[in-house]
Amino acid sequence: MIVGIGLWPAMALGQTNTPTRPDSAAQRPAAAGMPGPAGIWKGPLSIPGGALPVQISVIQPAANKLIATLDLPAKRLNKVPASLTLRGDTLIFYAATVDCRFVCRQAGEAGQELRGMWTQPGLRVPLVLHRADLGSVSTASVEKTVAVKATTYHTEVVSLTSQPDNVALAGTLSIPDGAGPFPAAVLLSDMGSQDRDSRQGSYRFFADIAAALARQGIAVLRLDDRGVGQSGGNGTQATTANLVHDAEAGLSYLRVRPSIDPARTGLIGHGEGGNVALLAAAQPVPPGFVVALAASGLVGLDLLASQAEPLSAADTARIGEARRQAWAEVMAKAAKLRTSGSNSAQVETYVAQQRLKIKSEERKQAEATLKFRRTMLEIVRQTASNDQAQAIVVNMLRQRYPNQDPALARARATDLLTPWYRYYLKFDPQASLADVQCPVLLLNGTDDAEVNAATNLTALEKGLKGNKRVSVRRLPGLNHWFQMPAAELIPTDDGTVDPVIAPVLLTTVRDWVLQQGSK
Repeated sequence: MIVGIGLWPAMALGQTNTPTRPDSAAQRPAAAGMPGPAGIWKGPLSIPGGALPVQISVIQPAANKLIATLDLPAKRLNKVPASLTLRGDTLIFYAATVDCRFVCRQAGEAGQELRGMWTQPGLRVPLVLHRADLGSVSTASVEKTVAVKATTYHTEVVSLTSQPDNVALAGTLSIPDGAGPFPAAVLLSDMGSQDRDSRQGSYRFFADIAAALARQGIAVLRLDDRGVGQSGGNGTQATTANLVHDAEAGLSYLRVRPSIDPARTGLIGHGEGGNVALLAAAQPVPPGFVVALAASGLVGLDLLASQAEPLSAADTARIGEARRQAWAEVMAKAAKLRTSGSNSAQVETYVAQQRLKIKSEERKQAEATLKFRRTMLEIVRQTASNDQAQAIVVNMLRQRYPNQDPALARARATDLLTPWYRYYLKFDPQASLADVQCPVLLLNGTDDAEVNAATNLTALEKGLKGNKRVSVRRLPGLNHWFQMPAAELIPTDDGTVDPVIAPVLLTTVRDWVLQQGSK
């Protein structure tokens, strides 16, 4: 099942219909002998493992106006508004609220088919819809589906100052079109220096969240971290506690804007940003809500020790080559066994035994790495002198990775001794959780290799047990960056898969935020 379809929510219903643009089908005559696009179009949408029925309804209430809606009956999605644009003889349907597009042409006898390509995050497949009887659908019934919620938004460049450090921060505000007042959120990034889009290669985590929420009537402010992009300051010199001031500066900026509802203005934090949001929620003037995406529930040293050891590209390549060589030797021995007269069962038993042996060795190596990281980080935590700690760490790294460039070992030791790192090694997220009383949504992907969902969500739930407005969800198959599993994506021509944000994350966050303050 494609996640984007399976998890489109009922909240998408009743959004404002977007009228056709000036170059729309309503403005141009249909081809000779071919009726226009008004009508009901139905057909099966192919997805991995099956198909879903799709219906697009096009109504023409006036000579120069068309209104289109999308229905997915199997998913209980009805009258989802869609824009309809004509470019030449090509029709383009776009449902902004669910981020899907159908680019097609009228075809078949008397134009009774729409043939084209359906695209949405993670899915791009051909689609053919057939014209059905318009039946009892009327202009009046369509007009009743028009609601007042925003489906379009605009962006604004933002500059603000974080006190008391007087740090200039720059970012982007994505805000729904209209008067508001809208609920709003400030996005807070994970550890490390991130730009306002929280960019990882071609993946733009925060930009995708901002666009999705703004389409649904939620304003979103995302900022360059200190020392990144157009923001001032130095991120390595700022501790997790310092970053709370940046979050509060973003909240203050949003709360004074006339189009923002200050009572429904909160924080959405990823990784360390989730912990920053929870720290801000324990302050005298808390946010209206907190969404913590893969936040830590463990002491900083425990979390960092459990993560993978950062290696150079050369070290990673050597490890990969060693793994491939070991398996090649197994396959070569298996081939020899076959030529020497061993039967297939004996060969399969040998290969299975060697596979278990290799996995056991990899497990031992992982345990040794965990022990090494914990020892190294404990030395940093306990050694007050930077010079002394650096000498010890560099020596440890050189012993463990003798082929590594010595400059990389020194750079790694320098990173471990920054104010941020020293603070985070001692940081205990449990200390302030009892003071958090605003609504909280905790989310983790079950395949998160950096912040284990079971361990960290359990710890956060325990710390927040006095708060009766906490919701917790584990999202199956998602990693630390909440990307759709690669197996559910369509590969590109070269066989690679471009990372796509999981729709279940967007819909979960959106639905929950829209519920806050609505009662």
